[in-house]
Amino acid sequence: MEEMNLRNYAYLGDAVWELFIREKTILATNNAKKLHQITTTLVKTQYQCELLHKLEKYLTEEEQELIRRARNLPIPVGRRNMQTEYRQATAFEALVGWWYKHDKTRLDYFLEIINQQIEL
Repeated sequence: MEEMNLRNYAYLGDAVWELFIREKTILATNNAKKLHQITTTLVKTQYQCELLHKLEKYLTEEEQELIRRARNLPIPVGRRNMQTEYRQATAFEALVGWWYKHDKTRLDYFLEIINQQIEL
């Protein structure tokens, strides 16, 4: 299996997550300001932490190991005041990126679960 740096998985996962959210929110409103507000609420660090917490019990050992490693990545200086949340969000994004590269069926499964929980 090809292996990528965890930061790169998180970078990819951030883009995949944002696209998923944007595809969902464009159906909610035509108002650009409201669209931005809804989108930023769903892509922010705190929301990703909540999602990861809800999903953890369904993860395989390999996925749990990946998020454990991603949580331990060094934190950029500007993010140190919210270190715990930032680490959790990075782990969530790394997991999404990993699924995108290695198991799109699993990614789709979890995105559908999340999709059912999002109320716009």
